[in-house]
Amino acid sequence: MPALAQVDAEAETPNPSVARIVAFMEGFSLETARLDAADIAALQSVRLRAPVYLTSVPGRPLAGMIEPAKRLRAAGFEPVPHLAVRNVASITMLDDFLSRLAALGVRRILVIAGDRNRPAGPFSGAIDVIGSGLLQRHGIREVGIAGYPQGHPRISLLALEQALAAKAEAAVQTGLAVHIVTQFGFDAATLLAWIVRLRDRGIEHPVRIGMAGPTDLSTLMRYARRCGVRASAQGLARNAGLLKHLVGTSTPDAIIRSLAEAAAANRLGHVVPHLYSFGGLAGTGRWAAAARAGRIALDRADGFRVEP
Repeated sequence: MPALAQVDAEAETPNPSVARIVAFMEGFSLETARLDAADIAALQSVRLRAPVYLTSVPGRPLAGMIEPAKRLRAAGFEPVPHLAVRNVASITMLDDFLSRLAALGVRRILVIAGDRNRPAGPFSGAIDVIGSGLLQRHGIREVGIAGYPQGHPRISLLALEQALAAKAEAAVQTGLAVHIVTQFGFDAATLLAWIVRLRDRGIEHPVRIGMAGPTDLSTLMRYARRCGVRASAQGLARNAGLLKHLVGTSTPDAIIRSLAEAAAANRLGHVVPHLYSFGGLAGTGRWAAAARAGRIALDRADGFRVEP
């Protein structure tokens, strides 16, 4: 009888790797370029309370961010809109946009330059808005800035890191809290090296590590090419976390497991996953909620699968 009790006790003890994954998933965020009622209902069905970042889509008017933010707030979620400053035609336009966000109780935004070659108005880079004081006057308390662990096709790595440090410093100097949101990546070693390099430079702000949520491989490759991520089909296939999913849906389980182990060893500072919903917001939210709840089974390829 004592032996049986000992077995039962051991069976109830969570696997340490599972516990580390669950801890790492706590505080994750989602990002989407489109939002509909079914997405919101799906997130509510799993009692998800993750912040939802709203992607700035080229060609979409700045005011087009207001309605999705309003719907998310009404459903009990925190919207975190992107602000692509090169798309802002005037200070008046930005002032109006921020006023409308303030009316929704938005306190955090992600400020990026945007992919427009020539600015539409007075702002050429994110730092121009971050240091202007406009954000604070409209109730913004925290700003997200972009990080590029896998580089940028048009900007050198040194210039990217210098710009990140400058934007973070400008935010702190003007009274804004800071977090970093990275472009999505496929390789855990590259992500880890980038975070360590960031910390070595004395940049200790929280980092939301970008990764693609459950997505079929062709869709993933399309976004990788569009976003300038240095990846190819061959390179993705070599990634153990994606190799097993080539026929179906790829998931970031191997990346999450690697980062969770490093985070548990106190190597990374404050880091959490940021999941891009290329395969749909509802599916990404359900997958992430299951992982955070520990409904996962580890596999021998250093990843895991979520259980129903």
